[in-house]
Amino acid sequence: MKIAVIGANGKEGSLIVKEALSRGLDVTSIVRDAKKSSTEKYLVRDVYSLKHDDIKNFDVLVDALGFFGPMVKEYVPATEHLIDILQGTNVRLLVVGGAGSLFVNEDHTEQLYQQSDFPEAVKPLSEEMGKSLDILRKSSINWTFISPAAEFDAKGDRTGKYVLAGEELTFDSAGNCKISYADYAIAMVDEIENAAHQKERISVRW
Repeated sequence: MKIAVIGANGKEGSLIVKEALSRGLDVTSIVRDAKKSSTEKYLVRDVYSLKHDDIKNFDVLVDALGFFGPMVKEYVPATEHLIDILQGTNVRLLVVGGAGSLFVNEDHTEQLYQQSDFPEAVKPLSEEMGKSLDILRKSSINWTFISPAAEFDAKGDRTGKYVLAGEELTFDSAGNCKISYADYAIAMVDEIENAAHQKERISVRW
């Protein structure tokens, strides 16, 4: 299986690359600087310079881009560009999503980032990622959006375990909603290999 990872040198992207390589997948990093590639195969591109011909021969394209601060407004146009270049291909797009757009009620009318106690600093990021998810839902491409738990721990252990959930925020028996970057990477590569949730948003936690 041939996969390409945009943002392959980022904190989550690099772990997805590592996990995929450990399973013998053919991985190409898409990076803005060749020196930052951890794989033998790489493309030097930013998201907007990626073209249809660059990605048409992959089985899966992973979007592990991270936009922060004023750059959060790039989530929507970046997603629109990826949808555009994926038209007419069989390439699946898997997105490293956020937890803020997960629903907190059964009617799916209230999202986590809309709650009064949600950190103000993170709201713009969550809102823009949620808009990107809405755009994917309306598209004709084959996509999967994977949201992490509310507490997404970059330094957490790789336990090899996770709980797969759906569109709603869920908790363990102790009331925690947490996962490490490393275990999220396992869930992502499992979905890459199994293609069990096409055109769906799923979530993962411990």
